[in-house]
Amino acid sequence: MAKIKFITDSVSDITVQDEQALGIQVLPFPVSFGDKTYLSRVDFDNQKFYEMLEAAPEIPTTSQITVYEYGEIFDAAYSEGYTDVINTTINSEGSGTYNSACLAEQMFYEFHPEAKKVFRIHNLDGASYTCAYGYAVIEGAKMAREGRSVEEILAFMNDWLQHSVIYFVPYTLKYAGKSGRIPSAAAFVGELVGLKPIMRIYDHAIVTNDKVRGEKKIIPTVTKKALADMQTGSPYMVIYGSCPEDGDAMEAAMVEALGYPPAGRSQIGAAIAINAGPRVVGVCFHEK
Repeated sequence: MAKIKFITDSVSDITVQDEQALGIQVLPFPVSFGDKTYLSRVDFDNQKFYEMLEAAPEIPTTSQITVYEYGEIFDAAYSEGYTDVINTTINSEGSGTYNSACLAEQMFYEFHPEAKKVFRIHNLDGASYTCAYGYAVIEGAKMAREGRSVEEILAFMNDWLQHSVIYFVPYTLKYAGKSGRIPSAAAFVGELVGLKPIMRIYDHAIVTNDKVRGEKKIIPTVTKKALADMQTGSPYMVIYGSCPEDGDAMEAAMVEALGYPPAGRSQIGAAIAINAGPRVVGVCFHEK
């Protein structure tokens, strides 16, 4: 019987409760404020980070997870008797982390050629951010607990990763403008006249899909767009940041429209907040 280890990174925004209950290993991203480096989820929780971010004179930066770190993890999993490692990373076009994992896999088998028949490493490109791949990891781990095969688990996860969509809105463009990591948001003009961009994340890309005038129109517009694009009966996740009330309102709007609750709620962590700002709201789902 397969013994499966699930690994992801902190940008997946998996809750500590799910991490512990399902035995998922969440690798923290390093975050640097000037010459001081912290580990997300280790040295601060989300709320503390939002406070640090808003007080920082400059936008902090993140570093990718290294080949060495993945190599150590793969070695440990092999020595502990795992048959499979399913590692799901942040969007490969937004970070070198996926490439680090793939290189570590290659190096592992060069050092352990005998492992090829008994130990499989599956590196999955999350192709997105936050719960768009965090949800796939959680559900994959649940399937493993149910005794489902590795092939079934990978089929489900790959389908979700290839078809997940996020609509979200940053309440300020200050951070996108300074970090430059969300080009279409950084280039968006209109904040001074009350315009907010509706961002869409799909298949590695982040684009400005639409715009609304005024905060009151954000959640109704995101809801309308999600309903138009989502697969009938699709589970969905609510995304929010420093204002939990935004998450409450997003959830209420989706429940009213669909008649069923979200599969979960995802509060953005450090890497997303650095680029989108601490206050965001959105929804993630499987496309039609």
